[in-house]
Amino acid sequence: MTEEDYFNYLKTRSNKALLYRTKIIYPYIGKYLPGKVLDIGCGIGDYLGVNKNSVGIDINSHNVNYCKQLGFDARKIENNVFPVEENEFDSAILDNVLEHLTHPEITLNEVRRALKVGGKLLLGVPGAKGYTMDSDHKKFYDEKEMQRLLTANGFMSVTFLYTPTFFKSHFISERLGSYCVYGVFEKL
Repeated sequence: MTEEDYFNYLKTRSNKALLYRTKIIYPYIGKYLPGKVLDIGCGIGDYLGVNKNSVGIDINSHNVNYCKQLGFDARKIENNVFPVEENEFDSAILDNVLEHLTHPEITLNEVRRALKVGGKLLLGVPGAKGYTMDSDHKKFYDEKEMQRLLTANGFMSVTFLYTPTFFKSHFISERLGSYCVYGVFEKL
């Protein structure tokens, strides 16, 4: 899929889905994202529209340009390097991005560089059904696998959150494409 195709795909998101994210999900997970927030893989800026104290970064120039047109601080990732200063952010969100990465360690190293010591990373991944719905997904992560990866890359696990159920459910994970697991981690 080209950058433009992916941008156009993101734009097909329904108003109902936007309301769900901005009025239910982001307020729920937002309490785990203090201070200045880095939105990694910001897409078309849904989170940036909710949190004015955030900066979005993306590999897709169409997404970045669109976010800038909306008045958001959005920047393009070049050569796997985040266009931010070291220790610049209090927290970061990586929402439904990790499962697309072939080498997540590269991204997590940049997250560590961008976060202050003690900074929080909120990492969201799809459940079992959602994982099967996108041919670009490279690896399925459950809590155990997420924790193993993040611990190996300099983060400590804080807690896990579940949407839209607000509780863990293997049954719902296997049947509802919008079920997600969010891990909250702290930079050591």
